[in-house]
Amino acid sequence: MEASSFSLATELLEIAERKRRSTSAPAAAAVPNPSDVLQQFPSLPVSIPPNSRLVAVGEEESLGAEKFRFLAVKLRQMRQSRPLKKVLITSTIPQEGKSTVAANLACTLARRKQHKTLLIEGDLRRPTLAQKFGLGRIPGLSEWLRGDTETMNIYLLETLGLWILPAGSAPENPLELMQSGKLSPTMEQLTAWFDWIIIDSPPVLPLADTSMWARLADGVLLVTRKSITEKQQLKRGLEAIERGKLLGALVNGSTDTAHSDYYQRYGPAASSPEFPLSKK
Repeated sequence: MEASSFSLATELLEIAERKRRSTSAPAAAAVPNPSDVLQQFPSLPVSIPPNSRLVAVGEEESLGAEKFRFLAVKLRQMRQSRPLKKVLITSTIPQEGKSTVAANLACTLARRKQHKTLLIEGDLRRPTLAQKFGLGRIPGLSEWLRGDTETMNIYLLETLGLWILPAGSAPENPLELMQSGKLSPTMEQLTAWFDWIIIDSPPVLPLADTSMWARLADGVLLVTRKSITEKQQLKRGLEAIERGKLLGALVNGSTDTAHSDYYQRYGPAASSPEFPLSKK
């Protein structure tokens, strides 16, 4: 075979091989649009009980609702200088109002329709969030982690523009269920779908569940309550949270109108190392 013929035959073989590889290679998986993904989840009507304390929904002109709008603005400002999408709401002990804060904050963030907001009922032991929206008993996070359902139990709350992942039925051992290995990839998937994720977790002191949520969150807000939280408890609660993730401490139930009905203290952890209960 002449040199020119050999060169042409080699070139033809290379072209054929490249064509074969291009046709046999699997096509790159298309990244689904979050809006298309969220359409698969059902919507539910909202029937808010009178004692829900959702001032962000029923009392939009109140001082409390205004303070939640202020808190939402502060979080958006923080996000300009650090990754902040998954916000954990916790408290030092029970009865400090963390679930009420989480629900009001999520409703406030959801008012911006371009920002998809998810509220996760991460307290699998004593869930109360679903009750605040009048949802009753519906499958939620527990059923998903156990593998009882094929799709995540996420619901769109009609009129609020807010998605919720309720706790579902109470598991026998919540900590073991959370450690099953499914929670972390679930949060990664949810992070790709939503712009804000607000997580209501158990109190930080009595239980170990909160430490798992804190590792998965980008930032933590610690809720305390005036005349309920003791200073020693607050100190222990702050020590239990990683300093790099601590966004601030919130005082709930204040009657000092000069500092608001809901918050006396809020700020980045670095600028407020002692987190006093008041400015006195």
